[in-house]
Amino acid sequence: MKFPSLLLSHAGDDVKNAYAGLELLATAVLLLDRGFTIVYANAAAENLFELSKKQIAGRRPREVFIDAASLLDAVDKAVRAGASYTEQELELAVPGKPRLHLTCTVSPIDVRGAALLLEFRHIDQQLKIAREERMQEQQQANRELIRSLAHEIKNPLGGIRGAAQLLERELDHPQLIEYTQVIIGEADRLRSLVNRLLTPHRVPTYRRTNIHEILVQVKGVLQAEFPHVAIVSDFDTSLPEFDADPEQLTQAVLNIVRNAAQAVAATTRAPEIRLTTRVARGVTLAKKRHRLALALSVTDNGPGVPEALRDRIFFPLVSGREGGSGLGLTIAQTFVAQHHGTIECDSVPGRTVFTILLPLGIGRTGA
Repeated sequence: MKFPSLLLSHAGDDVKNAYAGLELLATAVLLLDRGFTIVYANAAAENLFELSKKQIAGRRPREVFIDAASLLDAVDKAVRAGASYTEQELELAVPGKPRLHLTCTVSPIDVRGAALLLEFRHIDQQLKIAREERMQEQQQANRELIRSLAHEIKNPLGGIRGAAQLLERELDHPQLIEYTQVIIGEADRLRSLVNRLLTPHRVPTYRRTNIHEILVQVKGVLQAEFPHVAIVSDFDTSLPEFDADPEQLTQAVLNIVRNAAQAVAATTRAPEIRLTTRVARGVTLAKKRHRLALALSVTDNGPGVPEALRDRIFFPLVSGREGGSGLGLTIAQTFVAQHHGTIECDSVPGRTVFTILLPLGIGRTGA
């Protein structure tokens, strides 16, 4: 028996409630009835195929997509097996739009007139998610290693500094005293480095935070430090306040903007950094779907991140700048991750963009 394709228009509220959970998914979902007519498309499907629900519902896949033979073959295999079937490499195109490279899982269901659930995921998105997961695991391992080494280094440093101070009291030759001052100075520098390695592990202290107040503060600090670098603000003033640790976010943003300023100050004739805030909708962070998120971008017109470092720029002690500690981006990423967010980097010569994504609905407990 064929389910009516007009189900959506005749029982809109019931169907909307039945499929409400699918709107929260980051993956694109289409529901087909027993006659292989599309009865529902979630928001992610609308975004993926650049079509509205009205343009999709009530039509068959071959009427929506150019050359849907592979998709229909996957549907047929799932129907005949009575179980889920995944097509790993599927090409689909909507008339007038670029061809999409997707994976598609077809699952038989029986919900409100829907007989098949088709879940699409962009292959590039899958690769990105897998790469992010590997990087997070590697970075966590690196951070734990560095933290352990920092603890081991901290105690001997105190002993070296104390011994140098005692030795200085026993010396009366100015040149020898100068040597002990070098030892004390270098011990202090290493202690400062060790403290920076250990600092990011503090748990955030949440309170209502205005991201633009943070950006204005960061802009003021960097403008004083790099007076020849133009820092342009492009803020969405409709962004709400949200629960965050302002000290941690200030440090994270400061580290990213300072990195950008250092990159453009010495290499660009008309150095410029642009700070942009926008609302991002329907964002998935740490495998959790968020209705609203803050998108904060730091864009510079510098030489770009060297290709050899692009996959490692957030690792501890990795720096593309001579004399750099390689800790600024590591600390920034740690603070952002503690706020359940992510940092992404897109870099080509002449344009580098660091984008921080933070959920706007995180509560004071971080839950």
